Amino acid sequence: MKKTNNSHSSQLAGKTYEVEDYKANNTLSSGLATTHEQASDAYMEGEVNAVIDNVEGDDIQVKREGYKNQ
Repeated sequence: MKKTNNSHSSQLAGKTYEVEDYKANNTLSSGLATTHEQASDAYMEGEVNAVIDNVEGDDIQVKREGYKNQ
């Protein structure tokens, strides 16, 4: 089997988050911005038990269920 050089895939795999991704209209940049936001929020939260802060200031626990339990 002949191996082909796919430079487009290499460009996608090598892309990293940039601040401009928040304003981009393509799926890859939008996904990177969302993932960056989630990772940053989890890091700043400082604990493993994820919670969502609602508008009243209450913490709502994020359910930890597998996809089969839904």
